[in-house]
Amino acid sequence: RVVATTARDLEQRIEEQKFRQDLYYRLNVVPLEVPSLQQRRDDIPVLAEMFLDRYADATGLPKRKLSPEAMATLHAYDWPGNVRQLRNVIERLMIMAPDDEDKVDLISGKMLPSELFSDVPTSLSFDKTSEIMALPLREAREMFEKEYLQTQIDRFGGNISKTASFVGMERSALHRKLKSLGVSGQ
Repeated sequence: RVVATTARDLEQRIEEQKFRQDLYYRLNVVPLEVPSLQQRRDDIPVLAEMFLDRYADATGLPKRKLSPEAMATLHAYDWPGNVRQLRNVIERLMIMAPDDEDKVDLISGKMLPSELFSDVPTSLSFDKTSEIMALPLREAREMFEKEYLQTQIDRFGGNISKTASFVGMERSALHRKLKSLGVSGQ
């Protein structure tokens, strides 16, 4: 028996004559399609905690928890390298984290690799800082919320349910907030 995995579309590769059709039919006995990590973001916290615990157990390092900031960053990233990339990032965090067993260790977002921030949408550009600082608090907050929510909606392809889950709001509350701010849900 052979268990094989690929991230490539083998049927397309056959059409391009970059994969042998006979080999495809020999291997394709029980095909399983697992959605990418980008398509199942809700698994990220569970997987991250599992990798933290596994690495701590394997190395004898103290168990650690991710800060909410770090978890939000992991959740927002698109993970082109899928679960393997997440595992490597968690391993890097465990290796680089201070080795202080006297305290409950929170791994902060500042320790995350810089590549995790390259895919984070940048429409929240605070080149507008001086503009925001000149506004009364209420208007500044409204301006921030409007840009923040539009960025999250764009990040999740207009999916209000996923956006609501990520920002920590009920779907109906998010709809009301978007309407009050004049933000388009699509």
